[in-house]
Amino acid sequence: MKNLKLLILIIFFIPLKVLALDLPDTYSDKVLIYDLTTDEVLLAKNASLKTNIASLTKIMTTITGILNMDSLDKKITITSDMLAGIYWDASVAGLKVGDVVTNKDLLYASILPSGADATQVIAYETSGGIANFVAKMNSLALELGMTNTHFVNTTGLDIEGHYSTAEDILKLLKFALQNETFKTVFTTREYTLTNGLKVKSTLNTYNRVLNLDLSRIKGSKTGFTKNAGLCMATLTESNNHDIIIITLNAPKAVNGKYYNLLDALTLSEFIDNNFQNLKLFTQGQEITRLKVNNSKEKEYIIYSKTDVYNYVPVDYDVNNLKVEYIGLNDLSYKNKIGEELGIIKYYYNDAEIYEEKVILDTNFNLSILAIIKNNPLYLGTIILIMIVILVLLIYKKKQTKISYS
Repeated sequence: MKNLKLLILIIFFIPLKVLALDLPDTYSDKVLIYDLTTDEVLLAKNASLKTNIASLTKIMTTITGILNMDSLDKKITITSDMLAGIYWDASVAGLKVGDVVTNKDLLYASILPSGADATQVIAYETSGGIANFVAKMNSLALELGMTNTHFVNTTGLDIEGHYSTAEDILKLLKFALQNETFKTVFTTREYTLTNGLKVKSTLNTYNRVLNLDLSRIKGSKTGFTKNAGLCMATLTESNNHDIIIITLNAPKAVNGKYYNLLDALTLSEFIDNNFQNLKLFTQGQEITRLKVNNSKEKEYIIYSKTDVYNYVPVDYDVNNLKVEYIGLNDLSYKNKIGEELGIIKYYYNDAEIYEEKVILDTNFNLSILAIIKNNPLYLGTIILIMIVILVLLIYKKKQTKISYS
C-alpha cells in the first residue's frame, strides 16, 4: 500500500503513442489496443466515449479488494446480508449462506465466473458494506486518473451513474496487472475454492458453441448487460509483445456467438499480421558532426551505438522517423575520452522510442597553429612580442658596440 501512490504516478503519467493504421471492422463499438511491452496505444475507436461497462467493473472491485484485505488466507463465513439484493439475472459463482471461504477464494470467484455474490462478500468483508466499498472504488479511480469513470455498484449491472470508457479501463487494467495477486487471478482459467466449489473462466461458457482456439488469451474479464452489450478486457500476446485489448458494446450473443470474444481474436490476429518489431535505426548510423576547436582534429562524428527497434505497422512511414542530438556542439582539445557529451533521442511519429548517451571515445591533440588561426588576437600578440624581442636584441647589440668603443 505504501508504494501505491508512486505506482499510480507511473501508470497515469506514462505518455502514450498512437500509431497510424486503420482498425478492421469489429462488432464492438468501442475498441482500444495497447502494447503493454512498449507502452503504446496501437489502435483505438471511440475509446474516450462514456458507456456502461458491465462486469469489467469487477476488475476495479477485485483490485480494490486486494488493496484492502488484511490477509489473503483469512477465512470468511458468508451471511445472508452479504448476498442480499443480488439480481436474479446477475452472474454468480455459487456461494451460499454459511459457506466458509478465504479472501483469495473471493478474488477468483469475482474474476473467473464473474460472481456478483463474490464481489458483495468482498465489499462487506473489507469495508463493512457496499456503499463504503464503492466509495473506495471511486477514490482509486480518481487516483488513477480515470476522470470519465464513476461506480455505483460492485457488479457492473446497469444503473444510472455507473459508467467508464475504454481509455479508463486501460488505465485500471495496467495498474491492476502490476499487482502479482491480481495478475495471477486474471490469468487463471479454473480454480477450486477451499469449500470445494470449482469456478471457471467465462471464456469456457463463451466458447461452447464457437469452439475456438483460446490458447493465446493469457487473461480476460468479460461482461454483458443490456445497456453495455458484450464487453471484454483481454491480455494476449503478439510477436512476443503483451497486448491489452479492450472492447465495449458488441451486440448480444446470437446462437452461441459471443461477439466480444470474436472481436478479441480478430484483433489479435490483425496485430499479428500488421505489426512487427522492426529495426528503425541502424548501429553505426551517422547522427551528427561536431566542430573541434584548437585541435589537429577538425571534427568529431557521432554515430548511433545500437540498433533501435520499435513495434510498428509493417507499412510504417519512414518519413515519420526522426533522430535528435542534444548536448555539446563545440569541442576542443580540452575534452577528454570518457566524457559525456549529450544524448541521442530517436522518434517515430513524434514519439520518443529510445534514448542513448553519447560518450567521447577519443582524445584530441592540441594544435598551436589552429589556436593561432582561430584566434587572430593571439597572432597579433605573438608578432608584437617578436617585434619587442627583436628591438631589445638590436638595442642590446648597439649597447655592446658602444661599450667596446
